[in-house]
Amino acid sequence: MQTESVLLIDTDAPDRAYLERQLEADGFAVLAVAETREAFELAETADPDVVLLGTTLSSGSGFELCKQLRSGEEGRRWNRDVPLIMLGENDDAVERVRGLMRGADDFVSRPFAYDELLARMRAVIRRSNPCSPSGRIEVGEIEIVQPSRVVRVKGESVVLAAKEYELLVALAVDPERVFTKEELLRGVWGFRSLGRTRTLDSHASRLRRKLAEHSAVDYVVNVWGVGYRLIQPTL
Repeated sequence: MQTESVLLIDTDAPDRAYLERQLEADGFAVLAVAETREAFELAETADPDVVLLGTTLSSGSGFELCKQLRSGEEGRRWNRDVPLIMLGENDDAVERVRGLMRGADDFVSRPFAYDELLARMRAVIRRSNPCSPSGRIEVGEIEIVQPSRVVRVKGESVVLAAKEYELLVALAVDPERVFTKEELLRGVWGFRSLGRTRTLDSHASRLRRKLAEHSAVDYVVNVWGVGYRLIQPTL
């Protein structure tokens, strides 16, 4: 099994050393840096599986670095969709939203519990590679066969448009988790600039209606003011 790599960008030397030590003990290859320039070089040359990024850097803002990693830079190539978690200085809702708006997949506030951070890292890595070993995802009565893009509810086929299918897969990878609108627009539609759009809401509404034609369970739930999640019912 190939070793997963982490690009850790953090000015806080004690936290950086602690995370490097713990992550290596858990089998990750860790590339730890404190400066923006080094971060760009490693993002391009090392192709990490996940990025941990502090919000405050000695050479600039972690929020702006996050935005640059997502938007790319002329003449340089790296994976702009690499899973990325921001490490905040405190539990500040404004900072959390700012990080997600800049393109972060998740936001963890300090002081953090290492086990929780590790679980979140594994979750964002898993979501970036959603196909299960069997190519099949099951959530309640829903069955998704990824190689053939077939969706069934209670054994009956459901015809979905391309983006409806991709939205369902995005939600089904981690059922019960609330995905923000920003995450879904970025992950499913590839939006870099998250302006006012009804695209997600209209697709979610159609997906909900199509699934409801075959089940009494309201699988697609709108979490007001945040985003969407998929119900994992007890059958």
